[in-house]
Amino acid sequence: MKETRKEMLEVEIIIGKIMRIGVLISALIMLLGFIMFLVTGHSGYPGDSFPTALLAIYHGILAFKPYALMMGGVYLLILTPILRVVISIYAFYKENDFLYVKITSLVLLILIISVIVGHK
Repeated sequence: MKETRKEMLEVEIIIGKIMRIGVLISALIMLLGFIMFLVTGHSGYPGDSFPTALLAIYHGILAFKPYALMMGGVYLLILTPILRVVISIYAFYKENDFLYVKITSLVLLILIISVIVGHK
């Protein structure tokens, strides 16, 4: 029992680090895009158009378009708590707490559906 408690404490520490790192990386990417926008004076897209599809954002990031970098940072920020839910499923599974595995899996499914539906 004590070994499981120690392992769960380690998982919680890992989850905390992942959350901090995810937020930091996404903020740095958004900041890079914003600085590029201030330096260049344009978003990298003509007029008032901007990418909303993941594939368009991905191509914009590869082309170092400022607005695409900012949007990529936002998507990373959104994905950070989703990754936390995935890690929680693993932690509950290791604890043999299958009720919470089911509940957290349902939460993950709802998050995925909301990202897909909200994107359209």
